[in-house]
Amino acid sequence: MSVRFADTNVLVYAISDDRAERDKAERANRILAARDLGLSVQVLQEFYVQATRPTRPGRLDHERAAGLVASFRRFPVLPLTAELVDAAMATRERFQLSYWDAAIVEAARSLGCELVLSEDLGDGQDYDGVWVENPFR
Repeated sequence: MSVRFADTNVLVYAISDDRAERDKAERANRILAARDLGLSVQVLQEFYVQATRPTRPGRLDHERAAGLVASFRRFPVLPLTAELVDAAMATRERFQLSYWDAAIVEAARSLGCELVLSEDLGDGQDYDGVWVENPFR
């Protein structure tokens, strides 16, 4: 299956029209042009919330954001399950992460992804076989 997992910030940068984020937007769009990605329901939810946030510059309306969420479903998307919650809680405790970050790591693991592309998790960190790379550094 996929070998890379995209965190929410990849999707959010892909829609940015902020000049200060132009390089990040280009990188994010190159990542999304690849076919070797996985996502989770959490990532799709977070994207929708951030993309439609009233205080966001360049805020998307519901129709545009929902359309993008639908298009992102071309990638494998891990559903939210009780087993994922249990695994995320254990990872949160073991690595002292936030629950939400641990859920990203465990979603990646569940999809068989070896690499999480994230600006938020520790670049170069190994979470028991799931590695993190910051594609925006």
